[in-house]
Amino acid sequence: MQSLRPTQKKQPLSTLWAQKAQKCGLRHTVYSAIGNEYTGEWQDNKKHGKGIQVWKKGGAIYDGEWKFGKRDGYGTYSILNPQSNAYLRKYFGEWKNGKKHGFGTFFYNCSSVYEGEWSEDTRCGLGTMHYANGDIYEGEWWKDKNHGKGKFQCAKGNWYEGTWRDGKKSGYGKFYYSGQGQLYEGFWLDGIPKCGTLSDLEKNEVPRPPKYQIPQLQLADMQAVLNEAQLAYTDLF
Repeated sequence: MQSLRPTQKKQPLSTLWAQKAQKCGLRHTVYSAIGNEYTGEWQDNKKHGKGIQVWKKGGAIYDGEWKFGKRDGYGTYSILNPQSNAYLRKYFGEWKNGKKHGFGTFFYNCSSVYEGEWSEDTRCGLGTMHYANGDIYEGEWWKDKNHGKGKFQCAKGNWYEGTWRDGKKSGYGKFYYSGQGQLYEGFWLDGIPKCGTLSDLEKNEVPRPPKYQIPQLQLADMQAVLNEAQLAYTDLF
């Protein structure tokens, strides 16, 4: 009697080639079909570990850590300057799941620089923003806006220290007018002072002192006021 053996099904050549092409561990430069290139470590056919990715179309380069195919850990992202043919750093710091996340420094095209905490590609947490015109904000951020406690120092000398909401002064804060030598202290709403006190500071040393000085206030004699009020009350009866 003839024995029947199960026939083994042959796998397609494309599957065999894909299995042989599985990348794991350290590899030399691997080129994609669109011209991008990656040099570094792999795991289960995904970028994992330390490696350098170069994008052909955008002229950008990332040098740092990867996790399952995405930028994750510490790394530096740079772009190519077509004029000098040199790479300029745009961001260096921490990443998570392919996005800026953690502490890092970002260089804007307008020469402004942000150094601080990030959350999913947005400024979030504590950070300092150095603007191109010389202004500086140092404090809390939420979704790319000043939010929480912080101080804004203008290049011309004015400064605000207090609370913020959605990028605007909101809540209690102090604003110093350097040109007039005056300090406003009180409450703000949507960037507008609503209720507070304005006092003169260094009025003799500022370039543009206010035309009308704030008068000095003196406390009245409390006992005399009480006596006068008592006499007025007695006259009613």
